Amino acid sequence: MKRRIRVVAALIRKDNKIFAAKRAYGFLKGKWELPGGKIEKGETPEEAIVREIKEELSTEIKVNKFLTNIVYEYPEFILDMDVFDCSILNGRLALDSHVHLEEAFLGINDFKPDERCPADKNVISSLFKLYII
Repeated sequence: MKRRIRVVAALIRKDNKIFAAKRAYGFLKGKWELPGGKIEKGETPEEAIVREIKEELSTEIKVNKFLTNIVYEYPEFILDMDVFDCSILNGRLALDSHVHLEEAFLGINDFKPDERCPADKNVISSLFKLYII
């Protein structure tokens, strides 16, 4: 049986674009993803996304609302991801080079499907339709 990994991701919007970061390691290296990370023991998903964005991007955020949950089966594990609409309180989304190679606010046409993490492929298109376009 595959292990299930609980993670969180932030939808941060600006001028009809979504903030994304390109992974710097692992089998998804070079793929765009919504920023976030694993939920630690004893954390709520909301606490986890605030902590992850602060650790990885040196930015304080506010969680506005829960948007969706995505379950995606990778070859070695099952990803269970909560996505939250978030706003920047303080900071500029500065990259941690050990986690991400690149950052950008991207429009729907900037997200080429083969450049996205597989778990994010459908959610990004859906989020643009529901919350941006």
